[in-house]
Amino acid sequence: MTLLARLKGALTGKKAASSDPSLRDRGFLVFENTSEVIAAENLLREAGWKVRVMGPPAEIRRGCDLVIEFPLIERLEIGRLLQSAQLPPLEVVPVSGPLLQPVDLFHTVDYGDYLMVRAANMKICVDKRSAVIVNISGGGCPDVPHLAARMVGQHLNKAPQPRDIGHTLCGYALQLAYEELRRQCSP
Repeated sequence: MTLLARLKGALTGKKAASSDPSLRDRGFLVFENTSEVIAAENLLREAGWKVRVMGPPAEIRRGCDLVIEFPLIERLEIGRLLQSAQLPPLEVVPVSGPLLQPVDLFHTVDYGDYLMVRAANMKICVDKRSAVIVNISGGGCPDVPHLAARMVGQHLNKAPQPRDIGHTLCGYALQLAYEELRRQCSP
C-alpha cells in the first residue's frame, strides 16, 4: 500500500480498497440508465449472484446514479449473461483504490419512537412500536404521491412493495429504503 493510501486511511479510519480483500475482489458494472441497472440486477439475482446496487464513485459516473457491485471473479460469466440478455454494461471497473469506494445509498435516523431510512433521495419512516408506515417523502418523480397514498398508514409487513406499484427511479429507491427498513425492524 502506498504512503498516501495509508495516510488517507489513518485520517478517515478506513482501509484502502487495495488492502481489503473483500473490496479488491469486487467490480462495478456501469450502465447508461436506471432501467438497465434494475433489469441487470434482477437478472443477476435470479441467476444466483450476490450483487448490490450502489451509488457510483464520482470517478466512474456516466449519467446513471447507480452501479452494480459484483464479484470480479465472475466477470466473464456475468458479462456473457448480460450480453445474451442484451444488457451489456457501458463499462466494467475493478475496485482498485480508495477513491473507487461505492457510495452507500442508505442513511438511517432514529427519532426515538420513529425510524427513518433514506435511500438515494427517497425516505420512508415507520412508528417503531406499531411498525406502521407514517411518512414517505422525497424524490420528484410523478409516482411519489401514489406510492405515499398506497403505503402510509399500512403495517410495514403488509404494505404493497414499491416495486409492485411504482415505475420510476424514485419508486426503485423507495423499494431499497423499504427493504432496508424491514431488515432493520426484523427481530
